[in-house]
Amino acid sequence: MSSPPVHGVRRILTGALGAAAAVTATIALAAPPASAATPKYVALGDSMASGPLIPNITGNVGCGRSTHNYAHELAAQLGAELHDVTCSGAETKHMTESQSLSVAGVSTGTAPPQFDALSADTTLVTLTIGGNDAGLVGIAEDCVNLDPTATPCKERYTEGGVDQVAQRVDEAGPRIAAVLDGIHQRSPKARVLVTGYGLYVKPGGCWPLQPVLPVDADYLQGNVHRLNGVIAAQARAHNAEYVDVETPSAGHDACQSATTKWVEGYVPVNPAAPLHPNQRGEANYARIIADHLD
Repeated sequence: MSSPPVHGVRRILTGALGAAAAVTATIALAAPPASAATPKYVALGDSMASGPLIPNITGNVGCGRSTHNYAHELAAQLGAELHDVTCSGAETKHMTESQSLSVAGVSTGTAPPQFDALSADTTLVTLTIGGNDAGLVGIAEDCVNLDPTATPCKERYTEGGVDQVAQRVDEAGPRIAAVLDGIHQRSPKARVLVTGYGLYVKPGGCWPLQPVLPVDADYLQGNVHRLNGVIAAQARAHNAEYVDVETPSAGHDACQSATTKWVEGYVPVNPAAPLHPNQRGEANYARIIADHLD
């Protein structure tokens, strides 16, 4: 067969190079974008978020901050750069004020204002706060009753037709609103997620396994539910996202078996503080938050 003319070869090469260039351009257009920057995550909040007595403790022992709290679990799932300043006993005021810390009456120093962790380049914030403002754990401890014939503590807290606990819960609302506004001022680019509190005891309780009378069990959890409603309302009104951990906690309250419960009762059976989430609970809260982010 005779060789093709030179100008024919040129046409063939030109066409082949043009096709190759077109394929290369198509591949370039279809290539995925560069991976997003590492999320800069700040975790704020109280002992529900810090995970006291769940191994291992990190930071000031007075904060009871665990390496297996929901912030650490969530950061690992997201590949985020975490600044965790959650601290046991924190109230809304400790976002802007230092917090005095102690263990068994012995001072362990102070925790700086939690807002110090926020910056203009923070991209994710989680917050759990309000329970200590309302004093819910102390009230739950006050309602312990080993006598099934005793007067329910609910009567004491609602004497005269005024529900003192509900008042405390409602009063936490404006303080939570101020916290959310403060986060946005310091970290305007951040996505802000606010969690509620979990299901601590099932309807009717489980006396004497958890030593509160049935009416008091419902009263206490009812005020946790009320606080969750306050938190959700403030989140909606202040450009934040509410994450419900109470509803998914059904079947995992303190009345359940040691391998099922997400929160411990008055006498913990898993490493955790009384009336606080255990490691299983913190891991599931992290899962719930991650699902919300998705």
